[in-house]
Parts: sequence; C-alpha cells; structure tokens
Amino acid sequence: MGTGELVHDRESAVDPADLPYGAAVTESGRISRAQEYVPDAPNGPFTTQQLSRIDEALALATRDTGIDFSIYLGPLGTEDTRAAAEQLHDRLGEQGDDAVLIAVSPGERVVEIVTGANTTQRVPDRAVKLAVMSMVASFKEGDLTGGFVGGLRMMADQAGSRPAH
Repeated sequence: MGTGELVHDRESAVDPADLPYGAAVTESGRISRAQEYVPDAPNGPFTTQQLSRIDEALALATRDTGIDFSIYLGPLGTEDTRAAAEQLHDRLGEQGDDAVLIAVSPGERVVEIVTGANTTQRVPDRAVKLAVMSMVASFKEGDLTGGFVGGLRMMADQAGSRPAH
C-alpha cells in the first residue's frame, strides 16, 4: 500500500439501513450527512425583520428630510433622563445641529426626543409631543418596532422635504 492510498474493507462497510435520516454512504465509503443550518437568533429586543423595518424607516426619514434621525434604546438613568438624552445627542458633535435623537428607556418608561439647533423649527415641540404620544401607545402594546417606525414617519412628515441649497 502506497502513501495516501485509500483502502476499503468491504467487510466492515456500513449498512445504509443503519444510518440516521439524512445520511448516505458515498462511493468512496465516506458517510455524508445533511444537517439543517439554523442561525442564532438575535439576542436583542428585535428580530432581523424588525431591525430591517427600523433601519428602512431611519434611512427614508433621513433621506427625505435631510435630518439625521437616530435612535437610542437603553437606560438613561433615573436622575435626569432629559440631560442623559441631551448628552447622547451632544456626542454627535457638529452633526447634532442637523439631527434628531429618539431616546427610549423601556425600564424607566421614558421617551426623550432631542432636536438639534437647525432641526427645532422643522420639527417643533408640538410635532415631537404628538410623535411621543403615538410611540408610547405602540410601546404599551408591546410594539417597539411600530412605535419607532410611526414616530419617525410623523416627525419626517412634519419636517417636510429636504430644503434646496
């Protein structure tokens, strides 16, 4: 027998009837087995489809209005949630002037929306309050995705089209 030569012992061959479902013996004598691939589920509060819907709503709102919309979902702290949301918005730097941040802390049952210096007139407090009321109604029903998508649409509709420069 030479190096690398495959030797088949027909007497110790596997009987195909003894193989589990989805397995087969190949011509070389190797056992090939099919197994279903099931990807890991996301470990966050959203499914892949929900994340896709939120991402699409963010992209459309930003593209249509020229305002950089973003979402933060997580704890804001129990002291001053508004200040925490404003600090998050401040991290955007100069881009924050043309941005709107939606900060939601489900554990604290708080929704804060921070508008930038250039977006306050296009998305006034009244529109923000209406969007928050709509989002909270969805959140109470357990629909985070619908709340975010609806709130984004309401604020984008209020802001109108991207201004011509």
